[in-house]
Amino acid sequence: MDSHNIPTKSVLILGVGVHATSYKDTCDRIIIWARNKTSCYIVAANVHVVMTAYWQPRYQQIINKAEVVTPDGMPLVWALRLLGVSGQTRVYGPDLMLALCEKAANGGIPIYLYGGTEAVLIKLQTNLLQRFPSLEISGVHSPPFRALTPEEETFDINRIHASGAAIVFVGLGCPKQEEWMTRQQGKLQAVMVGVGAAFSFHSGDVSQSPRWMMNLGLEWLYRFATEPGRLWRRYLVNNPAFVVLFGLQLCKHLFSAKKSGVAD
Repeated sequence: MDSHNIPTKSVLILGVGVHATSYKDTCDRIIIWARNKTSCYIVAANVHVVMTAYWQPRYQQIINKAEVVTPDGMPLVWALRLLGVSGQTRVYGPDLMLALCEKAANGGIPIYLYGGTEAVLIKLQTNLLQRFPSLEISGVHSPPFRALTPEEETFDINRIHASGAAIVFVGLGCPKQEEWMTRQQGKLQAVMVGVGAAFSFHSGDVSQSPRWMMNLGLEWLYRFATEPGRLWRRYLVNNPAFVVLFGLQLCKHLFSAKKSGVAD
C-alpha cells in the first residue's frame, strides 16, 4: 500500500485531532492529492483554532473532517510531546505554504490564491514569483468580507476549476476559511490549504514574529503587541483557558497511563 494512503497518527487535544506529521510528510501527501485532483482540505491548527473548536462543537466537527490537521503553534507541539509523540516539530501554516509553493513550482502544479484584499494579493503574487520564478499561479480572487450567497460560491468554484489549479491556498482567517473549505469538499476538485495570516505575512502587509519568539512559543505576544485591539480576546481569554483545560487533560492522561502500568 502507498504510504501516503495511510493516515498519519492523530492525537486528541481538547477534542481536536491533531496529526503527528512534518513539513515533508504533509507536503508529500498534498502533492499526491493535488496530482489526483482529490477534493480535501488541510488545517493548520493553533491554540485559537483548538479553543474555537472547544467552544463551538460544529466547528470542531469541521476541523476533525480535515485530511490533515498540523500543529501550527508551539503550544500544540508541546502538547503532542507531552501526550507521547516524542520529537514532534511545528508545522507552521505560513512556512507550509512556502514549502508547498516550492514543490508546486518544481512539479509544475498550478496553485490558486483565495482570500485577502486585492492589494495584498498583488504584493503576494509578486513576492511568491520572485522567490519561485517557475511557480504557476493560475488565479487569484479576493472575495467580499461578507457572507457569500450560494450563487457567488458556485461562481468562485467554477472560476477555480477553469483556472486548472490543483492546490488552493485559502486565506480567509479562522473560522471562516475552515467553514468555506468544508462547504467546498466534494465540489472543488483540488486540495484546499487553510493558511490564515500567511497571505498578510508573505505579502509584507503584516510583519512576522522573530523566529526566536516563535521557538519559545511567544509569537502570540508579538502579534498581540502589534494588533491589541483585534487580538486581545484571542490571546488573553483563549490562551489561559487552553493552559487550564489542557492541564486537566494531561493529568487524566498521566493518571490513565499510570493506572494501566500498575494493572500490567
